[in-house]
Amino acid sequence: MLRTEEILSTIQMLHTEHLDVRTVTLALNVDDCAAPTPDLLCRKLREKLLSRASRLVEVCDRIGRKYGIPVTNKRLAVSPVSHLVAGHGQGTAVAIARTLDEAAGDCGVDLVGGFTALVQKGVTAADEVVMKALPQVLAETRRVCASVNVASRRAGINMDAVAEMGRIIRRTAEATAAEKGFGCAKLCVFANMPEDNPFMAGAYVGEGEPDAAVNIGVSGPGVVSSALRRRIQIGGKLTLGDLAEEIKITSFRVTRVGELIGREVAEALGVAFGIVDLSLAPTPQVGDSVGEILKALGIERIGAPGSTAAVAMLTDAVKKGGAFASSSVGGLSGAFLPVSEDAALSEAVAAGHLSLEKLEAMTSVCSVGLDMIAVPGDTPAETLAAIIADEAAIGVMNDKTTGVRLIPVPGAKAGDRVEFGGLFGSTTVIEVRNAGASGAFVRLGGRIPAPIQSLKN
Repeated sequence: MLRTEEILSTIQMLHTEHLDVRTVTLALNVDDCAAPTPDLLCRKLREKLLSRASRLVEVCDRIGRKYGIPVTNKRLAVSPVSHLVAGHGQGTAVAIARTLDEAAGDCGVDLVGGFTALVQKGVTAADEVVMKALPQVLAETRRVCASVNVASRRAGINMDAVAEMGRIIRRTAEATAAEKGFGCAKLCVFANMPEDNPFMAGAYVGEGEPDAAVNIGVSGPGVVSSALRRRIQIGGKLTLGDLAEEIKITSFRVTRVGELIGREVAEALGVAFGIVDLSLAPTPQVGDSVGEILKALGIERIGAPGSTAAVAMLTDAVKKGGAFASSSVGGLSGAFLPVSEDAALSEAVAAGHLSLEKLEAMTSVCSVGLDMIAVPGDTPAETLAAIIADEAAIGVMNDKTTGVRLIPVPGAKAGDRVEFGGLFGSTTVIEVRNAGASGAFVRLGGRIPAPIQSLKN
């Protein structure tokens, strides 16, 4: 049982160090909104979203004020839209996206996820409709986020889907060229996509989840960084093991805060409490950065040798602290490395210290993957697909979630600076070496089989 006084003492100690509940995500299964006509389908979908989510923002704001911890984002996630478009065409998919966008706006929420296709082993007709609609959907809606799972430990990597996603990312960038390709920031390509992730762009409601649940994303990289610096200032002989313990203790406290707020929100809304995702999700604000944590651990230049080991230690300590604090830890739960959203990571790319290849190595031990990375606008679709394939291979072989959010910025070249605004931040366009040299590999298509480690039964 959570003790309120324990939570309040933690908040009193940490609230000035960028501690927040990054997102309260109301997850809704909308499969029961399926209908034979687009109009009926969209009407049922809108009614369900408004009936279940109209109080979400008010409840989050009230509980956030009660504990002095802001809820930065209020979001919705729905079951895969591919379930709803079965038997329908692309026009229905776009109509569903507009309904999601409008209903989310009426509820006052920031984003809505679940424009999703699960194609790790094959692409159904409904999945194909969803995928082909993505450029138009992401260009014409403000709040809708999309995700496509192209690989899993049990299925391997669907290279036909990977190749198609490379083309879709290019088309999405072109469709949103006036916003520097920003539509791609709302699209994530996954391996081993979790079914209860509260973070965008990958939030959706998977099989086996409740009809409605509240999932919490708690973030505190600024808190962890401050705790490490305080511990170092105390002096005395310190080892990396001592610093890992400090991270673990801080993660424990942050997770307890998130679970308390999440359970109160769920109770007020009359839905189940799902999970706490304790990922360290940075913001562009200076000091609220995973990169700053790496510097506190002694990595003077992010991307230098040792950076991968430091991320591994950080991710492991966060997971251990969170798992001890709550029996409801889920989602991604680790460390995010979203380049444009992390001031220190963005600075490292601009300085030339952090390359795409080093980022890929670091993602092998973090909780997601290549995230919010701006690449030259003329990067070939096959090269984008090959980057996705590499990241999916890391996920499949290591039985972990990996994701890719690449933004080919139309007209931009390596070294150019792009600004996305808000929590999406700004970054320097990173160099993509050997672009165009993977086309033959990608065009072979088919499926990379699941590894032998997948045969567990």
